Amino acid sequence: MGPMDPHAVLGLSADATLEEAAEAYKRLAKQWHPDVMGVEGLARMTELNVAFELLRAAERPGGASVVGDHVSAKQGRPPNTAAWLPAAIRRALGPELLGVLEQDERVDLVTPAATWASPSTLLAVTDRRLLWVLDDAVSNRVRMLRFRDVQQAQQGPMRLRRKRSQLRVQPRYGRRRWTFSDLRPATAVAIAGLVRDRSQRES
Repeated sequence: MGPMDPHAVLGLSADATLEEAAEAYKRLAKQWHPDVMGVEGLARMTELNVAFELLRAAERPGGASVVGDHVSAKQGRPPNTAAWLPAAIRRALGPELLGVLEQDERVDLVTPAATWASPSTLLAVTDRRLLWVLDDAVSNRVRMLRFRDVQQAQQGPMRLRRKRSQLRVQPRYGRRRWTFSDLRPATAVAIAGLVRDRSQRES
């Protein structure tokens, strides 16, 4: 899954609002639901979910504002501009995650989530690792886990919120397990699949 223009995937103009994106997503989801379109629908639904999550993440408070290929951060110093990524993905990542990207690191998915350390977490899946920023943390806000260091990734429903899902990621070498909760179910499934595929490839 390569970088995408989420507006194009949802059939929207670049200046469409999040409300318009939600309406387009719902309409396309009905059209491409796997129960209707089978395997082809499953692939298309994955793409639609990633596109919608990118736009949702871009609307989070504290994100970066993107004009052309330049990203301006509220901190007053320019972060890594990651010019190789589409503007929508750069906007969704925000300045802190942009600042830790490696050269040519591809970002496939960005989504809001929650963790034990912060109920307001932003999670990104790249071609090399999981990256996340803990919005409520005072220090050590940005964390990462490379796929070669992942032992297991599983998704499942949340106990008290059945319409939301969580993703449990167990690192190798006895490190603490991370649980990302309050995810949309399709997003949790997509992330778990990406993590499993890439960790197996690198192990």
